[in-house]
Formats: sequence, structure tokens, C-alpha cells
Amino acid sequence: MDKKRILLITEEMDPYLLSNQIGNISRLLADEINKNGYEIRILMPKFGTINERRHRLHEVVRLSGINIIIDDDDFPLLIKVASLPGSRMQVYFLDNEDFFKRKGVYHDEDGHTYEDNAERMVFFCKGVLETVKKFGWPPDIIHCHGWFSSIMPMYIKTAYKSDPVFHRSKVIYSVYDNVYEGSLGDSFATKARINKVEDADLKHYGGHTNTEMHLGAIHYSDGIIFSSDQVDSVLAINIPKKKQVLRYVEPVEINTYIDFYKKFIAN
Repeated sequence: MDKKRILLITEEMDPYLLSNQIGNISRLLADEINKNGYEIRILMPKFGTINERRHRLHEVVRLSGINIIIDDDDFPLLIKVASLPGSRMQVYFLDNEDFFKRKGVYHDEDGHTYEDNAERMVFFCKGVLETVKKFGWPPDIIHCHGWFSSIMPMYIKTAYKSDPVFHRSKVIYSVYDNVYEGSLGDSFATKARINKVEDADLKHYGGHTNTEMHLGAIHYSDGIIFSSDQVDSVLAINIPKKKQVLRYVEPVEINTYIDFYKKFIAN
């Protein structure tokens, strides 16, 4: 029997970036997925705070060279890779000089959010999907972690729903307490709109605040995991009854995530 395939999309992962719970859970989950015999691919942004030399990142030329179009502008996508310490798993990093060659992750040195965070998010999410298409690797489950991947479920269920790589994929979205202050701005809908995405598809993301981005992701996902006890209570009470949900329990037991996956894929 073919191994089931899990695509892990995260904005952070230990040891590359670990500013909150996402980085820790993503790493533990990757190990658990691998231990349970699934195939796994891991993709994350190559933020400028990640030390390429220390973590031995190198460019994957055969995967680089895609241009990501955002609001009629082209941005080249570079793919880099590193091996997770102590394992044979590889992490693929999506990079672009305009978006990620800076000292902060989402904020500058004075604590101000970057004005182009909407474009950075769209670049990352579209870049992930185009990279996986280039892999030629149809995932059974796509597990998105955190607000920076919150438009990924919408893309998969709209613009990419007929693509042979994604048309059978089930999407799981993990909600954390990583709050993005403010809004992604009125131009977010314009930036996020790609082929086959309509205004009606984007309405679920409301005014583009942190909570509204989570609500949009919840709407389009097949399963929801609450990975923190500090998430906005609005999220917990606005989940459709038919959605599969894994509630937060302290301490987090990563094996429960694997059990949750089994609700969506046949053994």
C-alpha cells in the first residue's frame, strides 16, 4: 500500500525559527508524522532571521525560477533546503529578496508591522502551491499552521480545486495565539485575488484582521485544530457543526494529531 502523504506548511519551525508555540509543535509533529510511516514535505518562509550558514541551507535550482504574480507584478521564487537535525527529513524554504531579506519577521526594528505583509503572505501561499505542483507530489493532507498560511485553504478549495495535485487533498488548519496586530489592509483582496478566485471567495476573510483571517481559514478547511488555549473565543463559537475539530488540551499530545489525520484519510 502506498504511503499517505502529509504536506506541512508552517511559518516557524524549531530550530530555524522559534518565537512561539508554532515552531515547537511543528517540529514535534514532523517527527511524529515520520515515525508513523507517512511521507512528509515541509515548507516554510525563509525569513531573514534564519541563519543560512548555521543551518546549512542551499538553493534547489531545479525548483527555483518560478515567478509569482501579485497584482500584476512578478516576483521570482527561490527554493532552498536544509535537513532537520537528527533526521532525514528536509525542510524547503521559500525565499525572495523583496519580501524576506530583512531583519524582522513581521515587524521592523521599531515594532511597526511591515506594510507589505499582505503581499508577503500571498507570495508565500501561492509559492507553496506552485512548488508542490513542481514536486508532482499530491498530498493526502495539507496541514497549515498559523495566520501566515490562512489563505492557503481558500486557494486549495477555489483556484486549485481542479488541479490533479490538490483535488483530493484534505485541508487542516491549526489556530494559534500568534496575534497579528491591526489589519492586512483594504488592498488585501486585490493582492490575494488570483485566477478563479472571486470576491465572494474572499468575503469570508472580512476586514482582514487576525481573527478574521482565522475565520476565513476555518471556513475553507476540512478540519480545525486549536493548538493554544489563548485563541480568540469568537473562533471557537463560529465553527460550523459539521467541521471536524480537535480542541486544545494541556499538555499537548502530538499523537492526537496523527489520530485526527486518520479521520480524513483511509489507512
